[in-house]
Amino acid sequence: MKMKRIYLIFSTVVLSMTLIVPSVFAAEDMAAKLNAELMKAPKENHWQIKTADVAKMIAGKKTDFLVVDVRPTPPGQQGGKIPGSMYIPYSEILKADNLKKLPKDKKIILVCVTGQTQNLPVLALRALGYKAYTMPFGMSSWVKGYLGAKFMQDAIKGADTGNYPVEK
Repeated sequence: MKMKRIYLIFSTVVLSMTLIVPSVFAAEDMAAKLNAELMKAPKENHWQIKTADVAKMIAGKKTDFLVVDVRPTPPGQQGGKIPGSMYIPYSEILKADNLKKLPKDKKIILVCVTGQTQNLPVLALRALGYKAYTMPFGMSSWVKGYLGAKFMQDAIKGADTGNYPVEK
């Protein structure tokens, strides 16, 4: 009876280690991969492409890029979209079916309302081998008077303006 209990405990420990250890190494491998990719950002202009440059690429009928509108609400409900862009909400862009829609041999330029949510998937896409970029300030830099600019201005006005301590 005692031997059976020891065997059961031993088996449980071995099984647990078999399941836990690989996941710890997988997490470390993922962190290392993301960190290696993130280290490239400063040399690559933080993966940003200026709005004027995107407009020139469109006007020049370049074919080496794809604009992906990642706003959570479909573009037609938010004042339209950038010509030729594809719509995939940021929260769904990493789904297998959506990744298949993205070419790895072209620049993927992510665009949202204010330039914030487009930054969420950029590192993951880069780590997956996509040439992902963002357009600073998103649609707010594309359309004069766009609602995103108002969101940002209201957010700045509503920001806590306390004079909290800082270290130097």
